[in-house]
Amino acid sequence: MLYKAKANHWLTYKQLHKDLRNQLEKAQLEENVVEDMFYRNLEFGTGGMRGELGPGTNRMNIYTVRKAAKGLACYIEEQGAEAMNRGVVIAYDSRHQSPEFALEVAKTVGQHGIKAFLFNELRPTPELSFAIRYLNAYAGVVITASHNPPEYNGFKLYGKDGGQITPNAAEKIIHYIDGIHDELQIKVANKEELLNEGLLTYIGEEVDHAYLNQLKTIQLNPKLVERVGKDLKLVYTPLHGTGNKPVREGLKGFGFENVKVVSEQEMPDANFSTVKSPNPEEHEAFELAIRYGKEIEADVLMATDPDADRLGVAVKNLEGEYTVLTGNQMGALMLHYLLKTKKENGTLPTNGMVIKTIVTSEIGREIAAEYGVETLDTLTGFKYIGEKINEFEQTGANSFLFGYEESYGYLIGDFVRDKDAVQSAVFAAEVAAFYKEQNKSLYDGLYEIFSKYGYYKEGLKSITLKGKDGTEQITSILSWFRDNTPNEIGGLKVEIVEDYHSSQCRNLLTGDESEIHLPTSNVLKFYMENGSWFCLRPSGTEPKIKLYFGVKGSSNVESELLLEELQQSVMELVDYLI
Repeated sequence: MLYKAKANHWLTYKQLHKDLRNQLEKAQLEENVVEDMFYRNLEFGTGGMRGELGPGTNRMNIYTVRKAAKGLACYIEEQGAEAMNRGVVIAYDSRHQSPEFALEVAKTVGQHGIKAFLFNELRPTPELSFAIRYLNAYAGVVITASHNPPEYNGFKLYGKDGGQITPNAAEKIIHYIDGIHDELQIKVANKEELLNEGLLTYIGEEVDHAYLNQLKTIQLNPKLVERVGKDLKLVYTPLHGTGNKPVREGLKGFGFENVKVVSEQEMPDANFSTVKSPNPEEHEAFELAIRYGKEIEADVLMATDPDADRLGVAVKNLEGEYTVLTGNQMGALMLHYLLKTKKENGTLPTNGMVIKTIVTSEIGREIAAEYGVETLDTLTGFKYIGEKINEFEQTGANSFLFGYEESYGYLIGDFVRDKDAVQSAVFAAEVAAFYKEQNKSLYDGLYEIFSKYGYYKEGLKSITLKGKDGTEQITSILSWFRDNTPNEIGGLKVEIVEDYHSSQCRNLLTGDESEIHLPTSNVLKFYMENGSWFCLRPSGTEPKIKLYFGVKGSSNVESELLLEELQQSVMELVDYLI
């Protein structure tokens, strides 16, 4: 009963933060809750950590934040005086305790003599990525849990290239974190002393201006926007997060002035009071935006998540009702416009590369191929896209053109090294202007793409399995599929299995095996005889197992039917295993 000893250690610590003490004392009546708070340390993965707020080693609080920050500080110390002087940029979103956690990071690294550059108020994650390179810092931290529920927060870590830290760096930081046996005893510096010593600097407006200036470089057709921009009716909601100022400034800078902001969701709100979930992937998050859209007959509705790295877009369908486009669909629209326009402008490089994740639609590959552009697949997670951009920059072998993932993350300009909803919002507006000038909507444009390249359709099912038992169930489901590879699913033969854990690709028809040249990950992907596929992976940030599905039909009706049959067959198997 090790968790009980840990809980008692926290309760007997005289200087324990009073709010955490009160929460822990109340939790004593529910043993299973106390166990979940202390049965393990909050996992620090390759991108950082995320968890529920509250007392305990398995929760986000000032002590677990200090522990993560100390691990980072020890790593930077190991790199030497130059790295320490370059320091750490720190940003935070609108969540509960985000400003407090951000300051704790600064005080912890400051205790080690490492400079901290702390944003003076909430900022989007992509601006943090930009600021690292702009300020020539050695690392960056953003306090955010993206679009998780209000009870969550997180610690996301970036390297000197502005991308999420590499597995090698993460391994070293995790080693230092694992060597800290009592997070309650970590010493932190005094804020005023750090300011006086020059180890803490507040940043803001200068970085904002520099970022917005770079944002203008992704505009492909300024004359188009001059002609159409004022007529394009936009509704935007930041969903109580960090996107409000930069998205509005960005749209204005591009020439889009007809922007209506959802006032009820304009201001930061850690409880995200007007939505069930601040997730722009979900139709419910657009409820108020749709109401605004109907009032002004808007062409496009846009929503960004709390840390403004994901963008959701809604447009009217053929029935005149607003529908949220999927990440795959919006990605296809952006990519098609980008390649078409660059080719017409004569700015399409011969060594251009599109990067997508293994669970992102194959329609992007088809679009890129028509323009003679290669598509590269990475594991799920934008950090892998960022790594490839950095690699291109180092070798000069390829020119980055566009990166995206199905979960509403896009990147157009590589001055940021992570998904960027601010870039995505202004670029999506330009794509909408392109179609509006032809008296078409984004929805019309999407179906033009489908009619040319095929009716691709994708689906996602997520199963939440919380706590210790849930973690074991997720592992068990993946192990079953790995050890009992089905020969067929829904009457369709399974032809190829990609196991990213063993880095092996097996052709079930020929028996041939080949190596997968990607980092190992607990992911399985199955390809069917008709080109359909499905993929299983545990979420890296939530207690979920995610199942992805992809099909291609000769019509919208056929693709919907194929997707429904594939999802039903796979989910029946999974439900049996739970």
